Formats: sequence, structure tokens, C-alpha cells
Amino acid sequence: MKILHTADWHIGKLVHGIHMTNDQAFILENLIKLIEKEKVDVLLVAGDVYDRSVPPTEAVELLNNVLSEIIMKLKVKVIIIAGNHDSPDRLDFGSKILEDNGLHIIGKIKKTIAPIKIEDEYGIVNFFPIPYVEPAVVRAVYEDEECKNHDLSIKRIIKDIAINNDERNICLSHGFVMGTDALETSDSERPLSIGGSESVNVDYYQSFDYVALGHLHKAQRVKYDHIRYSSSLLKYSFSEADQNKSVSLIEIKEKGNINIEKKILLPLRDMRSIKGELKDLLNEEVYSLANREDYINAILTDQGELFEPMKKLRAVYPNILLLEREKNTNEQSMKYISLKELKNRNMNELFQEFYKLVVGKDASNVENELFNKAYEQIQENERKK
Repeated sequence: MKILHTADWHIGKLVHGIHMTNDQAFILENLIKLIEKEKVDVLLVAGDVYDRSVPPTEAVELLNNVLSEIIMKLKVKVIIIAGNHDSPDRLDFGSKILEDNGLHIIGKIKKTIAPIKIEDEYGIVNFFPIPYVEPAVVRAVYEDEECKNHDLSIKRIIKDIAINNDERNICLSHGFVMGTDALETSDSERPLSIGGSESVNVDYYQSFDYVALGHLHKAQRVKYDHIRYSSSLLKYSFSEADQNKSVSLIEIKEKGNINIEKKILLPLRDMRSIKGELKDLLNEEVYSLANREDYINAILTDQGELFEPMKKLRAVYPNILLLEREKNTNEQSMKYISLKELKNRNMNELFQEFYKLVVGKDASNVENELFNKAYEQIQENERKK
């Protein structure tokens, strides 16, 4: 059986005020081509299919078109769980009717998590869907007041799952699952809790043959090779600029025989940062080496004022989203001095310290001369009053 593990589609996403729908339609079309090429049997979406609980109309239409082609045309079974961005109630609507066509959408947690059984030549594969759920909901559903955080809630949910160890078992889950190593997060991931612990112990999932995780946007394993985040389909913040987005292709044969392979999906536009002086970034030899249509964060290293830098950059990079000036502040050089000490300091020394603090380097002889002339003129004007 070939299974494609994806997560964090975030359809309907806005990035710095830009709708990502066209980019998402492009990447999802490539996903459909990959499914067809690899002859995938089951597609998994481990949460955050939408970016918000009430998605825009175009997001719903896009998901409808994509799922229709995957299920009706390619005859691939699809299992989707709710993430922390999704509305469990909206995802759950009509789910019983859709199951007959091979679409399984699980929005709400149930006290008894019955497996979705899919059979191949080696027997039954059990898929256990655990949608994102708040601890308060787990306490109510399981009538267990001990479920005070995400860790204890997932521990309680998995404890009640009846796993047949003679069969192959796959879990879908959405959350911040941690092992012994630090995980890489990004700015576009919404925190799961405020003022409490959001992490879950990875060891609770160890008994499954594969665990398809969602929430973190970088592809990464969590302590064990068979417990993984697949990554988001697209980059949704500049903190993800260096990540290569992918999906995980799992081929599972008999019990214990599983192969995991990353598949890279190329986007319509990349999201990247560029850095340098304005004149260099506008140089054709620089911008001709990459796709000018990419989403750009420009970091300018120029000193002094610039005239309409965003307008000039947008003429070359039409999809520029952010413009920053490089921060040269040397925090170690910042110190407080008393007023008495300030009065006893040489004005030229104070200027040089201030210049280095703001610009990040020593003032040149020319700049020192300009300051001294200006200061002398100020003193002369004061004497004439």
C-alpha cells in the first residue's frame, strides 16, 4: 500500500496581506500529479486543511475541486483530521455521507476511536485519526479531570485505542510532539496554548507502525524514524525561507516492512530573503539569476536616507512583501552614564560613540570633520545670542 502523508495545507492563507490561493492551487495540482504518478492508494492530511475556522469561498471551492479529482477520478482514499486552525464542526458536516466515496473527515474527538480499515494484499491497515482537540474538550468527552494539558490529553486518548499488534497500524495526529531533540518551528505556526504546556511526549505514539503528524511546518522526524512531520505544502513565513517543502511517501508491505521517502513539490513562487545595498539589488546581474516573481523580503544595508526604495524594488521584484533596514546596533556598547559624566565628556568622543552605536562602525575622518564644523557653528550661534 502506498500512502502519501501531507499536512498544513492552510488553504485560504493570507501572507502579509497577499492571498495565497493561486499558489495553493498550483501546488495542489502538482500534488495530484504526484499521486497519479506514484499510484498512491491513500492520501493523509494531518490537520490544518484550512487556515481559519471560517474559510473564504474560494478556499472551499479549491478544496472541493482538489478532493473531487483525487477521489472521483483517481479513486484514491483520503483521510483528513482537523488541526488547530480548522473548525471541527464544519469539517465534520456531511462526513458520514462522504465515507461511502472514500473521503474520511474527522473533525471532533470521540471517546472510542474506531480505526478506518483499508485492505491490501498483505491484509488490513488500521488508520487511527486523532484530530486536534483542546484539553477541556478531552476532559468532557472522557470524563477525566486529569486531562489538564495537551500531554495528558493525548496520553489519555491513546490509552483507550485498541491496537491489534498483528496488523499494521497508522496514526494521524496534530500537535506539538516532542522527543529528545529540539524541533524546528516557524513564525507561521499558531501556538496551541497560552500560559500552559503545549508539548506532547512522542513515546505515547511508539506502538504505531507509522505516525503522520501535522502542525510544525518543517519536515522532520521526532525521535523515531516512523514518527514524522511531513511539512506544510508551501512556505508561509520568511522564517521558512531555507526549508525545502515536501510530502512523505510511505510504502508499507507486510508488518514491519515500511519505506519512507521525501517528495519535493516545486511551488509557483519561492519565498526568500535578499540582502545588500539598494543599487546592488537593482542590478540586473543580481536579479536575473533568480525568479523575480518570488515573494521577497529585502534587507537593505545602505547607510543614510533612501528615496522611495520600496517603489524601486517593486519595479524589479513585483511580489516583494517586506522591506527592512539591517540592524547594526551593538547592544554590548550600550551603557548608561550619569549627567555629571556626560558634561565632562568631549563632544567629539560622544559623537563617535553615538555614530558607532547606530551605524555599527567608526565614523570616517570626513564625517568627523563635518560634525566638528556643525558643532562649531552651533557654538558660534549660541555666543551671538
